[in-house]
Amino acid sequence: MAKATTIKEALAKWEEKNGQKPSEAKEVKLYAQVPPIEKMDASLSSLVNCEKLSLSTNCIEKIANLNGLKNLRILSLGRNNIKNLNGLEAVGDTLEELWISYNLIEKLKGLHVMKKLKILYMSNNLVKDWAEFVRLAELPLLEDLVFVGNPLEEKYSADSQSAWVEEATKRVPRLKKLDGIPVIKQEEGDEGEN
Repeated sequence: MAKATTIKEALAKWEEKNGQKPSEAKEVKLYAQVPPIEKMDASLSSLVNCEKLSLSTNCIEKIANLNGLKNLRILSLGRNNIKNLNGLEAVGDTLEELWISYNLIEKLKGLHVMKKLKILYMSNNLVKDWAEFVRLAELPLLEDLVFVGNPLEEKYSADSQSAWVEEATKRVPRLKKLDGIPVIKQEEGDEGEN
């Protein structure tokens, strides 16, 4: 089997293709490398100006080495082998969007550090308990969540889509959009407002 592509190699390829130094770029796309990237190694710290980083469709198992990415706003890690959300602390003050669908995440521990997170796309993971889901309420700005395809959502949607929406929005009341559908709140006295 071919050896994994390192971040350093992927960045060198990216620089060659784009004619720009990765350290100066606002957007860096390292998705679907052949052979795939397996580790978020220390070379990532060179991306000091990066606002959007895409590492989707690789074989990454752990979120790591985001320390130098002081301007990161969007992190795309969909279609990897990520099992948990540890490692996000380094971008907790800047990250606004986390795209992490199609991974192996069961627990949402480590997410509470994301003070600016507005958008979380985490469909098709392994979250099965409300105890984990309620951790999303710790995110002060979260308003757009895609959670479809997690065992928890599938269990409730099997009965009816509205049961899932009702239960989910009760636990994370700030949501404005759930699974791509605007959340309509029926509260007394709120009719006619936004």
